[in-house]
Amino acid sequence: MKKHTTRSLKASKKSLGARKINMLTCYDFQTAQVLNETSLDVILVGDSLGNVVLGYETTVEVSIEEMKIFASAVRRGAPDKFVVVDMPFGSYATVEQGLTNAIELFKATKAEALKIEGAFPYQLELIERLNQVGIPVMGHIGLRPQSVHQQGGYFTHGKQSAEALVLKEEAKQLEKAGAFSVVLECVAADLATEITKELSIPTIGIGSGEETDGQVLVINDLLQMGPNKPPQFCQPISNLFELKKKLITDYLK
Repeated sequence: MKKHTTRSLKASKKSLGARKINMLTCYDFQTAQVLNETSLDVILVGDSLGNVVLGYETTVEVSIEEMKIFASAVRRGAPDKFVVVDMPFGSYATVEQGLTNAIELFKATKAEALKIEGAFPYQLELIERLNQVGIPVMGHIGLRPQSVHQQGGYFTHGKQSAEALVLKEEAKQLEKAGAFSVVLECVAADLATEITKELSIPTIGIGSGEETDGQVLVINDLLQMGPNKPPQFCQPISNLFELKKKLITDYLK
């Protein structure tokens, strides 16, 4: 399968009968090697690694140095995949700080794109500037894990009409600023459908219904690699935690 580019991803925006964009998170070299041999379209090295790999309570604790280490490992394991890397919390608090950190992260990881949460004016300016520099950006609205404290927890966004209008406008502004796609996380399904229809760039849903142009899941949730039950919107295809525990327990007998 030919490696995607921003151009091919934008061209693959869902039309009737088209295959959706498939995206999974990945944080390590060996899992990346597996994904490299599949038909997966996009790998996201998400700051969710703070939760599922490093055991942090939230993604807020993840540093840019940690993102460099894990994303570089994934790139080495999956040279044939389009890799997107999260800009971690605090690394783009201002436009100038964001430019410096984004260039550093982009160069160090050899990723194809970066992802930025939010659509405030300074973030839109940052996305425009990064495009001018030559760094593609994936947007992210709805539930923003880096802002979970400010947003007031984990919940579905866009149920109220006023909030729905804000999210629609944010999506349009991200497209205008130059984002090549946008993640809709925990956005009300009907609203996610409307946004998808109104944008000319692909939408990637997570917990936002089935009518987005693509879907992304945390691979640790999909394979149930931890002891806790995954989010309601993710139906695991295995229980690797229990399987690994059984295999090791049997070995130790």
